[in-house]
Amino acid sequence: MNVNFQLLPEAVKTARLQAKPEVLTRIAEIFADIYGIDAERALDGFEEREALGSTGFGRGVAIPHARSDEVKRPSVVLLRLETPVDFDAADGMPVDLVFGMLSPENAGATHLHALAALSRTVRDDSIHDALMEAPDSEAIYALLCNQFERDAA
Repeated sequence: MNVNFQLLPEAVKTARLQAKPEVLTRIAEIFADIYGIDAERALDGFEEREALGSTGFGRGVAIPHARSDEVKRPSVVLLRLETPVDFDAADGMPVDLVFGMLSPENAGATHLHALAALSRTVRDDSIHDALMEAPDSEAIYALLCNQFERDAA
């Protein structure tokens, strides 16, 4: 994958959750399971960022993000929700795709470029629809890899 962040295949999950706090907790748990990050510290970072304003930027997508001294480069998880969850998004719509991202403490521009790459990818309704219709996590990962490679070309 030719992007400035890492997304491992096993960091793409689907889940049925009821509320934003559950989503943030699940993302932190995935970071712990897949990347070896302290789940509590990750959750604290996501909650601190959400307190500044929702990371639900619209069109059914949220990108909760935080800084962590436990990662060497921006690292991402993707959670596809089986039922949309209210995320206090800018457009008032619930979210069904949530990209969690942790970046190193000093990754200023790299962090912003990774956020921009993620948001650019899922702003396209056809990509969003394809990710929602994909049969499983493996198919979601493959779709994302293809899209990121196209965007990088």
